[in-house]
Amino acid sequence: MLNELIYKIALTLIPGIGDILGKKLVAYSGSAEAVFKQKKSALLKIPGIGKCFANAIIRQKVFGKAEAEVRFIEDNEITALFYLDEQYPERLKQCADSPMMLYRKGNTNLNAPRILGIVGTRNATPYGKDCCNKLVEELASHQVVIVSGLAYGIDICAHRACLKQKVPTVGVLAHGLDAIYPLTHTSIAERMIEDGALISDYTSGTRPDRENFPRRNRIVAGLCDALVVVESARQGGSLITADIANSYSRDVFAFPGRTDDPFSAGCNYLIRESKAALVENAEDIVRMMGWDEQKKKKIPAQRSLFVELSKEEETVVNIMRDKGNIHIDEISALAGIPVFRISAMLLQLEFQAVLKSLPGKMYRLN
Repeated sequence: MLNELIYKIALTLIPGIGDILGKKLVAYSGSAEAVFKQKKSALLKIPGIGKCFANAIIRQKVFGKAEAEVRFIEDNEITALFYLDEQYPERLKQCADSPMMLYRKGNTNLNAPRILGIVGTRNATPYGKDCCNKLVEELASHQVVIVSGLAYGIDICAHRACLKQKVPTVGVLAHGLDAIYPLTHTSIAERMIEDGALISDYTSGTRPDRENFPRRNRIVAGLCDALVVVESARQGGSLITADIANSYSRDVFAFPGRTDDPFSAGCNYLIRESKAALVENAEDIVRMMGWDEQKKKKIPAQRSLFVELSKEEETVVNIMRDKGNIHIDEISALAGIPVFRISAMLLQLEFQAVLKSLPGKMYRLN
């Protein structure tokens, strides 16, 4: 008898069934296993599932590979995280195109209170490397997890700086966890596993093909509270990641550079177009993210006694009581109230000390 993990992995292996459609199948069917046990007539009633996809599910030939992947996971101490699992990153779960399945090697908490993405050009200059090293060094005392892509340039500079400063760091790969690309970063990757992690949404044997890297970038953007572009040309993966982060309502920061420096053109563009806030050091990020509040010895806000809530406010509070930490977009969707009204309502409730705002447009009850 197949276990549930095999069904979960198998669902990700069906050609044409991407993350969005896969989640819809699970939502309508109840579980990954139930998807494969649906009759064709039932599958055809699911929006977006035509005859081609229904036939692919009914006639699937993916269980052999799924079973082999489970053996690989068990043999290599890898954790498989389905998007409905408790350990699956909550920040990433809020993104519509987040992967159904994540594979993690290492023990870093992907739901840590503070997660920052650092990206940049593969052709890092001494200026970019200096900015990156100083940034990580200054963030070391703020209990931040750093996420990047293990690529040449700024990415590997950030990972190395984290290892030096003993800051947990996560490398997001554009291939399976059975290999490291580029190969020259193998020793760094092995050290990262000790106090960090390597993660991927690809099964073993997947090569680092060009089309995989934009998909990798969405995980970097979705995992973090904020993204920092240290140095970037006018085009490239860093700007793609910044655009994705903006679409996920993440805070984006960028280090400025000389106007005639091609490797700062991307950062200058992001700042000029108000797609990123200008930063010069870690202090700027800590202040704008509100991470310095714990160091301020202030009397904590006391929840007002006998707060009278409107019917809509009661609905929002009940949703938050049930969900715990929750993104503003999810509150809006569950409450059936437009985001602009939810935003004003949450601000009022925060003034009344009913709830607290968190980085990345997340909220929780006091």
